[in-house]
Formats: sequence, structure tokens, C-alpha cells
Amino acid sequence: MTGASVFRQNKGVDPVTASQVINPATGEVVASIEATELAGTDAAIDRAQRAFASWREVAPGDRARLLRRFAEAVDTDLERLAELEVANAGHTVGNARWEAGNVRDVLHFAAGMPERLLGDQIPVAGGVDITFREPLGVVGVIVPWNFPMPIAGWGFAPALAAGNTVVLKPAELTPLTALRLGELALAAGLPEDVFQVLPGKGAVVGQRFVTHPAVRKVVFTGSTEVGKQIMAGCAEQVKRVTLELGGKSANIVFADADLERAAATAPYGVFDNAGQDCCARSRILVQRSVFDRFLELLEPAVHGVRVGDPADAATEMGPLISAAHRAKVAGYVEQANVAFQGTRPEGPGFWYPPTVVLPDGPDDRVVREEIFGPVVAVLPFDDEADAIRIANDTEYGLSGSIWTGDVGRALRVSRAVEAGNLSVNSHSSVRYWTPFGGFKQSGLGRELGPDAALAFTETKNVFIATN
Repeated sequence: MTGASVFRQNKGVDPVTASQVINPATGEVVASIEATELAGTDAAIDRAQRAFASWREVAPGDRARLLRRFAEAVDTDLERLAELEVANAGHTVGNARWEAGNVRDVLHFAAGMPERLLGDQIPVAGGVDITFREPLGVVGVIVPWNFPMPIAGWGFAPALAAGNTVVLKPAELTPLTALRLGELALAAGLPEDVFQVLPGKGAVVGQRFVTHPAVRKVVFTGSTEVGKQIMAGCAEQVKRVTLELGGKSANIVFADADLERAAATAPYGVFDNAGQDCCARSRILVQRSVFDRFLELLEPAVHGVRVGDPADAATEMGPLISAAHRAKVAGYVEQANVAFQGTRPEGPGFWYPPTVVLPDGPDDRVVREEIFGPVVAVLPFDDEADAIRIANDTEYGLSGSIWTGDVGRALRVSRAVEAGNLSVNSHSSVRYWTPFGGFKQSGLGRELGPDAALAFTETKNVFIATN
């Protein structure tokens, strides 16, 4: 997609300002987006509240059919969605196709939930006791710029399945695919105002989700710092939250692992999406006896990462999201001991090479702070207990990998590492049919998986006297 264009959102939004959307691979303007202001946000929330009264009464089977039609609309539009994400977020075209497909798959999965939101019959004396799963009402979903499509789907699909209405705020830098998903929802037959997309500033739209009494839950993915502010604001109304926040995940490599495979795959555990991933394994912990050998194997793997035009199917890593973010990443590396770096294109765009650093110790900034770029710190450990200690020595606990040939060790370390999503001899963190979320300051609550819709319901207990 080239040239400037204007995307217009759903009716009733009060657009008074516009922001430019930049292609991070070229630095060019690809769209101008009208921002939703406070009055428009309030109007959208009011419409969502009115729509909730009828949406919650839609028969579960009919709600399921509408979600399947939404999924089919996404599938039909998959290439266009992928092209928008390549231009807007700099994602490689292969990743962007997967991300659009993930929205489709999450919608299909969520379509099975309305007819399975079951209550219980509880034995009591003198009557019958039953429970119901009731939808909350209006749900506000705040989406980050690093994975705009899938993270949006993780929030709105189960919320809609449970009978809630959704107002969604995309990140200011990456609103295009969210706006397109809003169009597809209407085209698929979802009632007007059940799912609305409100581009705008977090301090306006997102903050209003927190303070507006009609918004009964906020789903936020982003930095831990902002997540704390949202949680504190929601506490004023005892408003429910799901938070998926920062990470500094460990990739633990034991001496008995398949070192060649561990080293060959390590770049893709951290440099995918240019390291702009909360699940990035940005700390590689290697058993001391094989530390030097692992670095020897890692270097050609890093040099082999193909960085370039994200629209080229052969590209494995694209640009960073903005010039400001690139400067932030570079600031970390300037103070670090760089072991080796990969390549990056010359010319326009917000490029940064895959970078491996060797910290002086576990207290270095590059070890403790989330850089959110293609930078990985490699440090040694002595034994299993030492690996667990270092892996857990962080305020975060989102994801991680464990490489070993010993099944018993894999299970022991998996149980001991304080993280919500772990992979053994793999870097795979996310499946739409399994729970996803973090420990400690990486978040609160779980997304995805068979129970995702339950997070958007209240349990109501009813006793009926029979004598």
C-alpha cells in the first residue's frame, strides 16, 4: 500500500485531530487517521451499552454463527489484512499472514464458546440452587503496536462470545488492521455498535475506558508501567482487568541439550518481530561447560538472519516500529559489551541489526530491563539450581524456553521457573487453544484457551425454594 489515504471509523466518533501512520521500513506516510476525542469516546461507550441490552439476548447458537461469519470474512480478507500490517507495523509478510490467520482461528474457536458457557446445579436442602454465567457489559480492549491483529482478537473474540459488547482502542502507531477488522465485523452481520474501533490517544480513549462507569472490564496489553496505572485506575471502581505486560524471558540451555539445534533456533526466539515481543527470550542462560561452544554456534545463526524488506517472503526480520524506539534500543547497546551483530539494510527505515551482548553480570541493564528490540544477553550458569535462580531473578515472568535432553530435568525446571508459558526444546509460546498470561509483573489473568470466555462473565447464584 503506497501513498496517503484516510481511514474513517464507525459513525458517531468525534474526529477533530488526525495522526499520520508511518511505514517503518521506508519512513513514508501510508495513512492519515482521524483520532477519537473524549466526546466521541463517551458516545461510543453509550452506544455499546445500549447495544449490550440486545446482544446479550441473542441466542447462543446465533451468536456463534455470527462469530463464524466474522472469521470467514477475516479469512477472505487475509491478504489485505497482511498487506496493511506489513505497511503499518513493518511485520514480515509471512508473520502478517499468520497473525491475520490467528484472528480468524481465535474467532472460530470463540464461536464454540456461547453454547458452552454452562452453569451448575448445586445440591442444597429445601430447594434447588443453580448458577448462571452472565456477561459483564461493555468491555474496553486496549491493543499495543507490536502485534496489533492477534492481540486485538484475543480480547474481542471471547468477550463477544460471552455476550459482551466491545470498544477497542488500537495503538496510535498501528491502527489500520483494527479499523479493517471493525469493517469486517459489520460486513459479517454483527449488529451495529456491538464491536467498535476507536483510534486515538491512550490518554484520551484508553483513559476513558478506565474511568467510564459503563465499561465493566479493561483488557490491556502493553508495558508494565502503564499496566500498573490502568490497574490503579480500575481499582477506583473495582473494575475488572486482564493485563498482559512486559517480559524478560530466559532461554535456558543445559550442557546435555542438542546444542546445534538450540543455537540455530535461538535467534528466532528473540529476534522475531525485531525483538518487539513480550515473549522474546532476551536472556540466554548457557551452562558454563558449553558456553564457549554455544557462542561459536550462535554467531553464524545470528549472521544468517535475513533482515530487510518485510514485503519480501524471504525476509525473516523487519524494522523497528519508529525512529524513537530505534534510538532507545541503540542506547542500551551503546553501554553494553557487544559480542557480534547481524546485518541491516542501509537507507531509509528504522532498522537495527540482530545483536548479541555479553553482560558483566546479572545486574547489567541489558539483563534486567526489557529492551524490546533485537538484542539478547548471553550469560553462563553453573548447575540446575543456578539456572533457576538466574531465570527467576527478574520482576517479570511471562515466557521462556528450556533446552535439555533429560525429561526429568525439563519437568523440574519447568515447575521451578516463575513464568506463565514455557516451552521445552522449543520457543513456541502461543496457541489459541491453550491459556496465555504471565506471573509477577508480567500480568494478571489469562487469555486464550478453553476458559477464555469465562474471564468476561460473572457467576450468578440463584436459590429456588421448593417447600
